[in-house]
Amino acid sequence: MRNEKEMTELIIDFAQKNENIRAVYMNGSRTNPNVPKDMFQDYDIVYVVTETAAFINDKSWIHTFGDLIMMKEPDKDNFGRETGDNSDRSYGFLMFLQMEIGSICVCRQKKSCWKNTK
Repeated sequence: MRNEKEMTELIIDFAQKNENIRAVYMNGSRTNPNVPKDMFQDYDIVYVVTETAAFINDKSWIHTFGDLIMMKEPDKDNFGRETGDNSDRSYGFLMFLQMEIGSICVCRQKKSCWKNTK
């Protein structure tokens, strides 16, 4: 099992190597200072991307994070929503990986919100 530092490095390294990813952040219990740390905390990651289709259509990127045991794609089934297909805006993957557990969401960022850092 990877420690928190190794997971953080893996998550950030993946973002830095993918030109489609503009930002990455973590939410959930790991980000809440009032929640005691324990071995059952998962990693809830959001990648802000230029487009979601590449992640949805080719899921080989998932193996970067480990050996996949099980995955649920709530947006694929429009789970809990009656608003139609919004996968071009955001798409979630709930995954159990060998020795790791967590969720990854890819959310499209509007170009008008990007800041030119050059």
